[in-house]
Amino acid sequence: MPPNQLTSGDVIADRRADYARMLDEGGEPDAAAELMEQALELVPAWAAGWYRLATYREKAGNLSGAIEAYRQTRGLGENDIFGAELKLALLGAIATPDRPPSSYVERLFDDYADRFDASLVEKLDYTVPQKLAALIATTDRHYALAVDLGCGTGLLGPEIRGRVGRLEGFDLSQNMLTKAAEKNVYDRLAQADLSLAPDATGLFIDGPEHRANLITAADVLMYLGNLEAVFDAIVALALPDADVAFSVEDAGEGESFHLAPSLRYAHSEAYVRSLCERHGLTISKVVKTVIRKDGANSISGILFLARKGL
Repeated sequence: MPPNQLTSGDVIADRRADYARMLDEGGEPDAAAELMEQALELVPAWAAGWYRLATYREKAGNLSGAIEAYRQTRGLGENDIFGAELKLALLGAIATPDRPPSSYVERLFDDYADRFDASLVEKLDYTVPQKLAALIATTDRHYALAVDLGCGTGLLGPEIRGRVGRLEGFDLSQNMLTKAAEKNVYDRLAQADLSLAPDATGLFIDGPEHRANLITAADVLMYLGNLEAVFDAIVALALPDADVAFSVEDAGEGESFHLAPSLRYAHSEAYVRSLCERHGLTISKVVKTVIRKDGANSISGILFLARKGL
């Protein structure tokens, strides 16, 4: 029985897990955790079950128990597809990782692809594509080739299509790329992992370095903590005098980044400025704005427009 599967493979354990979920939804996380513990006695190698137990314990205020269950999840899940490491970091059990496991991000967006556009645009008032496109429009330039990093379902593509001759999109999630293809906006779509070193990302397999006049990254950098590798890739992609337009969640004052309860990373303006300076990018515009909602809260972000030196 594969330890990462979402069902346990045991009918009785699954039934108890279903009851536990109903108890949790009814506002009884303590009782849900107790029932989930019984399920795990039957299938102790069930990573998804341990993750559910961890969330119930966390809701119930049993943080030490939650940490124990998240550790079990991470130990059983070979690629940490549940992001248990991020939860452990938020609970103070381990240091904040520089980036989440790629397998966690890929699974997150593969599962989210079918409802992504409706969830973000209709429910969360997601406005980054329009705002980033408006920022790009201030350059009054036409670009021979634009590369959209972390293109997702292709929400930015239609906003900048009229400004570019050729548009390439890259994303970690194949399901998101399939949705982007349905828009018939991109000239090329391919899978890439921005968390890796530039020569391993997949960005350069079929194309040379220094090929893009415009590089965009709308709402993708918050799924990476340390941005050194992705800025290395951006500089490698960019032609001299290329424009780079991207967004981050605003970490406020400070010199670095932090992991938010949403399991996304927020970056400070000072951190991004230092990255740009080290990578030969000159920032021309910075816009601080609300980028979407998270429940009743508004998420603050920063949009950057920078240019690579000649």
